[in-house]
Amino acid sequence: MMADGLDLAPTDHKSPAQWAYERPILYIQNFEKTLDNEHEVAMGFAGADAGVIRIEGMGYFDPDIVTFYGSDHAGVKTQLVQHVNQLNVMLRALPKQADQTAPRRIGFRLAQDLGRA
Repeated sequence: MMADGLDLAPTDHKSPAQWAYERPILYIQNFEKTLDNEHEVAMGFAGADAGVIRIEGMGYFDPDIVTFYGSDHAGVKTQLVQHVNQLNVMLRALPKQADQTAPRRIGFRLAQDLGRA
């Protein structure tokens, strides 16, 4: 199956965790296409007090765990481990960090990693 240029495995061979990992990557890519050079993507997590995480990476652990890692608003290293049944995320545009010349586009890197898997 092809989705936005990604060669995805047949659906009957994917765990819930793999699905919950792959789908947000596509949403992140599409969201990043709407951002200017002063903003980058972050995620807010519905139903949790985790707040907003500036996404630096994602992962999953079969059959049902998805992880998001990055940093919070204070720059503290953060990782959220979530069951696929609880997955509700909100994509947010945050100003890029002052020390960066260009915004980080995580969706492109995540999609490349997905294509290699």
